[in-house]
Amino acid sequence: MFNKARLKLTAWYLIILMVVLVFFSLTIHNMLIRQVTTFVSDNRARVEKRFGPMQSVGNWDKEFIEDANHRIIITLAVINGIIILVSGGLSFFLAGKTLKPIRKMVEDQNRFITDSSHELRTPLASLKIAMEVALRDKEMTLKEARELISDNILEVNRLQELSNRLLSLASKQDLNKQKITEKFSLGEVIKESVKNISALAKNKEIVVVNGVKTNTEMFGNILEIKELFNILLDNAVKYSKEKSKINISLKESSKYLEIHIKDQGIGISYKDIPRIFDRFFRSDLARSSEQTHGFGLGLSIAKKIVADHDGFITVKSKIGNGSTFIVQLPR
Repeated sequence: MFNKARLKLTAWYLIILMVVLVFFSLTIHNMLIRQVTTFVSDNRARVEKRFGPMQSVGNWDKEFIEDANHRIIITLAVINGIIILVSGGLSFFLAGKTLKPIRKMVEDQNRFITDSSHELRTPLASLKIAMEVALRDKEMTLKEARELISDNILEVNRLQELSNRLLSLASKQDLNKQKITEKFSLGEVIKESVKNISALAKNKEIVVVNGVKTNTEMFGNILEIKELFNILLDNAVKYSKEKSKINISLKESSKYLEIHIKDQGIGISYKDIPRIFDRFFRSDLARSSEQTHGFGLGLSIAKKIVADHDGFITVKSKIGNGSTFIVQLPR
């Protein structure tokens, strides 16, 4: 599809160029012929003034002008041919560059739809199978029915969480969305995020040490920054060992605020680090962990939020030694 579009776009570039070339070629041709005609007329006038009227001069003038016209046409044709040949290659290259971001967007969209369908299919299939089995069981007790409903509610909650994440990610892809920025306390935002994950941390006896002062301020979208640190801290607790520690620290410069979130969790393998911000990607360790579940969308959303704020997010990790997520945001 894109190869055909590239060829069509190249053809349109060349058609526009050829129209412009024809216009300029006709203009240059007429201008040069007028100059040649003027030159011949002036020379004939000087000759006749000196030697008197000469009948043969008229035929000579006509032949000279026709020869000049022929040479001008050939020269313009050669020049235009070279321009079209070179422009054809450049137009093909430019068409490729023009379509590249569109192609990437379409491929991302198709992959997003495919991955979303796959992730939705699994819990839906589980719900369907569980209910079909229950319907066939004529001796099901009230207790078993309650357990089935309870399990189905968990699956529905997972579906709701997935749909919310998908909607959040889709909303951040809206190029026409107006950016809302305001001055706020980054320290207060992180403090609130720590509070949000405190129950989960308490269940695993994890201590969260917040070293960011409440008077640390920045400009940005406060709702998105809240979502960013909710995601990062939720992941830190989710993949940390029991009775471990999570440290949140801050490095300041004149231009950037650099927040470090360090956990003592399962870590990320070296080969997985380049892919952890991809949609729906979950490392083998994360998938094999019995205590955690997810869809691999959180870090994709986090990266998009940071990018929308003209910042950077990176990670340092080693299997068994935990991970450190580093968020760099403009002040």
